[in-house]
Amino acid sequence: MRTAVILCAGRGSRMNASIPKPLVRVAGREILSRTIELLRRHRIERFVIVVNPENKDRIEDLLRREGADYTLVVNERPERENGYSLYLAREHVTDREFVLTMGDHVYSEDFIARALKGKGLIVDDLALYVDRTEATRVLCGKGRVKDIGKGIEKFNGYDTGFFILTRSVFKVAEKLVSEREKVTVSDIVKAGRIRCTFVSGEFWTDVDTREDLERARKELVRASVKGVGDGVVSRLINRKVSLWISERVVDRITPMQATWATFITGLVSALIALFSPQMGGLIYQVSSMLDGVDGEIARASLRTTRFGGWIDSILDRVVDFAFLSALALWLGPGAGFLPWIFLALFGTLMVSYTTERFRGSYCEDAYEAVRPLRYLVGKRDERVFLVMVFCLLGWIEALFIVLALITNLRVILTVYLVWSHKGKYEQALR
Repeated sequence: MRTAVILCAGRGSRMNASIPKPLVRVAGREILSRTIELLRRHRIERFVIVVNPENKDRIEDLLRREGADYTLVVNERPERENGYSLYLAREHVTDREFVLTMGDHVYSEDFIARALKGKGLIVDDLALYVDRTEATRVLCGKGRVKDIGKGIEKFNGYDTGFFILTRSVFKVAEKLVSEREKVTVSDIVKAGRIRCTFVSGEFWTDVDTREDLERARKELVRASVKGVGDGVVSRLINRKVSLWISERVVDRITPMQATWATFITGLVSALIALFSPQMGGLIYQVSSMLDGVDGEIARASLRTTRFGGWIDSILDRVVDFAFLSALALWLGPGAGFLPWIFLALFGTLMVSYTTERFRGSYCEDAYEAVRPLRYLVGKRDERVFLVMVFCLLGWIEALFIVLALITNLRVILTVYLVWSHKGKYEQALR
C-alpha cells in the first residue's frame, strides 16, 4: 500500500474562509500538508488529489512546495458530492489497497499509525475531540458497516473520514454514480458493506467551522508536549505558560523564531543582572517559561529538525553561562569564594552535557532509557526557578553554593545510573 486518495473538491461554505479548507492552517501547517506529511512518514508515497476548478491552482501550488508525488483529478461537478469525487479517482489508483481520506480532516500522528493497521472504514466509538451532534454515525456488526449517516438512531461509533480500501470499492461507486445524481462516500460504504476497524481515543476532527479550527489547534499544541525530562517547575508552571503562548502564536511564527526570541530574552536577563539581580532573575525565569514554545510549535506543526534541537540546546547553555557569569561579576567575590562559582558554572553545564552525550552515544533520550534520571532534582527548569528565588531574596553567595552542590551531585548520580544500566545498551549496540 503506497497510494492515498485525498478528496478536496468540497466548497467549504460553512467555514466562510477566503481560502480552500484543505489550505487552512491548523497549528502551523495547512490541513492537506499535515495529512501528506503524516502519511509520508508511514511510507505512503503517491497522492491522488481530487479538487474542484476553483481550488485547483492553489492546491497544486502547495503540492509542488511539498515536493509530493501527486496526480491532480479535477471534479467539474463537485455538487455531485464526495462519492463522485472518489469515483473520478478510479483510473489513477493502481494498488490493490489504498488509503482514502478527506481534505478537511485533521489527524494526530498516533491516529494515523493505528489507522494504517486497520481495514475498511476507521471508526471511533469515543469521538473525544469532535462535536458528536455533527459527526457521522456508524453502526458496525460482524466487522462490517451495517448503517451510516448523521441521522441514524442505532449506532456504535463515528466515521473518522479515514479508510483503508481495496480497488473493488470503485465497482460499487460506479454502480451508484450511474443510478444517482448525488453520491456520498457514506453511500458507497453502506452499499459495499465495507469492513470497519475501531480506533478509539486518538485525536481526529473534521474542520467545518471556526470553532472546529480553534479546537483542533488547541488539541494539537497540547499533544505536542514532550513531557519526559520536564522538571517539577515545568509541569506546574512553565508548561502552562508556554502552551498558552504556543496556542496563540503557532500559526504566526516559526520554531526557529521562537528559539531566538527565547535566547534574546535570556541574554537580556543576563545584562540586567549586572545591575539588578532581582529584575534579572525574574526575566531569566520568563526566558525559562518561553523555552518550551519552540519545541511545542515544532512538534505541533510537524517541523521538528535535528538542527533545531541542537541549536536550542546550545543557546540554553549560552544563556545559563551568561546569567551566572553576570551574577558573579555583580557579586565581585574574593579569591576564597571563586571555587564555589567555578563549581556552580561547571556543574550547571555538565548536567546538560551528560544527558546530551548519552543521546549522542546511545541514540536514545536519557530520560526515556534510564528512568531513575527523571526523579533527580536539578533539571534546568528547576535550577532557573531556584536562581530567581535566591536573586529575589538577595542570597547570591548562597545561590552559588547551592548550585555547586546540587548540580555536581546530580552529575555524579547520572554517571552512576548510566553505568549501572550500561549492560543492556552495550549489548544492544553489538
